Amino acid sequence: MIQNIGVPGLVLILIIALMIFGPSKLPEIGRAFGRTLTEFKSATKGLVYDDNNEEGKKTQLTAAEKKQEKQSLNN
Repeated sequence: MIQNIGVPGLVLILIIALMIFGPSKLPEIGRAFGRTLTEFKSATKGLVYDDNNEEGKKTQLTAAEKKQEKQSLNN
């Protein structure tokens, strides 16, 4: 859907945004949008990092459990 907008569509959106918000508010809105995107990216990276850590812990627990099983079989 976004691929079909093109340059004329973007220019039209910019003109409408200028008419609604005015030229003084547009930079503030852009900064707020950029901060939101940055925060969203860092949050999603945190989620992916947490998921990877949980998978690693599961693998480590499995290895520890195997080690305990070997020790119990040897005793």
